[in-house]
Amino acid sequence: MLSMSEFVSGDIHDQCQATADWLLSNTQVQPTVGIVCGSGLGGLAEMLKDRQVIKYSDIPNFPQSTVHGHAGQLVFGTLKGKPCVCMQGRFHLYEGYSIQKITLPMRVFKLMGVETMIMTNAAGGLNQDYKVGDVMIIKDHINMPGFAGVSPLTGPNDDRFGVRFPCMSDAYDRELRQLAHDVAAELSYSDFLQEGVYCVLGGPSFETIAECRLLHKLGADAVGMSTVHEVIVARHAGMRCFALSLITNRAVMDYDSQEKANHEEVLEAGRQRAEQLEKLVSTMVARLELNNNNN
Repeated sequence: MLSMSEFVSGDIHDQCQATADWLLSNTQVQPTVGIVCGSGLGGLAEMLKDRQVIKYSDIPNFPQSTVHGHAGQLVFGTLKGKPCVCMQGRFHLYEGYSIQKITLPMRVFKLMGVETMIMTNAAGGLNQDYKVGDVMIIKDHINMPGFAGVSPLTGPNDDRFGVRFPCMSDAYDRELRQLAHDVAAELSYSDFLQEGVYCVLGGPSFETIAECRLLHKLGADAVGMSTVHEVIVARHAGMRCFALSLITNRAVMDYDSQEKANHEEVLEAGRQRAEQLEKLVSTMVARLELNNNNN
């Protein structure tokens, strides 16, 4: 694992380019769509046709996934005719990697030709109108580690990826969000589809009751430990981003409550809603070209 100092002093672009070149030489697919599977949602990768699997441990410069529910491999193939790369398992701050390292795959994907990133995660519901099993389209985020100066863009800026001060008011693509609503309506999924603000924390401990109350008052509808750092790097590199949170548990907001958040219920909720999530995402991917023509 590279340390923060090694990352900043080395040439990140060269490292990412070497990884991208290695992957392109070891797969027949040149992906235009990247998909990141959250906890318990790795089934999205099983939908790809002509699948080719490459373990993270075999990929130069790649970190390793250490979390139960994250398979730790890239899956290449086509989804509804679109060349895709799917991450079955992502990386988190709490695993001990630098924030630059956990977001390295986004830059590798950019150099491979990916134009659109679709990300999924498991999240706790802060909005009291949300139910377990709801799917939240992320329209905006609150980056709590960023408040403390923890950003994947810290250090020298490489203009080959993007500008020094990237805009984040359009982080989650409006047209892709509308496409998700349209597809959900056609599939009769609208009754469990929400749209809201996702807040990222460092983890790995689940939030205290006071923290949940605070985040809710700040305007967060759901809370988790991933996605935001990936989105920041993907947007910095000019990729379009769309993200979904599966609400796998309701955040405990009441001191008299006997409920306790745990990782197993996160995975179980993923299993129960997985098929519908896969249908929603695959239908969206099928229409991406049509959607791009509107830009």
